[in-house]
Amino acid sequence: MEKQPFSDEQFDKIFAEQSAEINKQLDQEILIAMIGDVNAGKSSTINRLMDGEVARVGAKPGETVSIEKYALHDKIVFVDTPGLQDVNSENSQQTLKFFKEADVVLFFLNAAGTVLSDYELQTLKQIREVNQDILIVLNKIDAAEDVGDLVKYIQDNTAYNYPVVPISSRTGENMSMLQNQILRILEKGKKDVLMATHMADKSSTAKKWILASGASAAAIGAIPLPGADFGPLTALQVAMMIKLAKLYNKPITKDRAKEMIIATVVGSVGRTIFRQVVKLIPGAGSVAAGSVAATMTISLGYAVKYAYERDIDLDANSLKPLYNMFLKEEQEKEKKKKKKK
Repeated sequence: MEKQPFSDEQFDKIFAEQSAEINKQLDQEILIAMIGDVNAGKSSTINRLMDGEVARVGAKPGETVSIEKYALHDKIVFVDTPGLQDVNSENSQQTLKFFKEADVVLFFLNAAGTVLSDYELQTLKQIREVNQDILIVLNKIDAAEDVGDLVKYIQDNTAYNYPVVPISSRTGENMSMLQNQILRILEKGKKDVLMATHMADKSSTAKKWILASGASAAAIGAIPLPGADFGPLTALQVAMMIKLAKLYNKPITKDRAKEMIIATVVGSVGRTIFRQVVKLIPGAGSVAAGSVAATMTISLGYAVKYAYERDIDLDANSLKPLYNMFLKEEQEKEKKKKKKK
């Protein structure tokens, strides 16, 4: 019997380390501070963004609204601050405290109204002094014309300091873009997994994680030492599987993860080429090896994603045909890329 590229003990250690790191993320708390006119659609945006209703909707334009908190599963807190006209009122210090502590500040503008007034610019500058993790959310683009010009106007007048995300909380347009931008900021503080598990659009997040894992696998596979890649590559694939399991609320055990990797990636033809041939041929080397590592990792990720989204009971037997299906697709993509070159 062929010797496995990593022992059971090594795999157990990798699984324990990756599980601990991801579970640590899930134990953290996230604070999202929001500011904007009461008619800017803050509540409707977070209700559409998250998996379930979080905030009440229906404040009347011009209505004075106090600071409101909306907790989601005790770990994620949205703070809806007063309208812009109240920033310098008696609530201002408490409001700025929330901005300072926030992991992300969502600064709402109404595309159907006056966009980026002097007062809004002043407020934005005030927030930036305590927190630079700001996303400008241009809502209600379904009721506006020349959205591209509006985005450019905002960027020109804010020195391109902030991402500007044009959305419609009514139609759902570009909500995935907003989701990705929020997760990008949270990733810096290693809080993105917790947030992603409670967001409505899990598919786009899963795809993002899978492609990122594929890119990392390509870099690992490019190591020009035969066998030097298996530890880091296995750790990467295990982390990806655990994250996908958390995202879709499908618990995965160490033994199940091990049998699935052995049945697909480790047991595939790609592994033989990857370890025994490509890296040992002078000049063939790292580019091809990296490509194989990426293809195998992406195929594994897509197979797991496919099964979770369709409630398929996932084990080695059910995963392998799915893996082979996606492996074939990824290999065809690689062939087309080579032909174009």
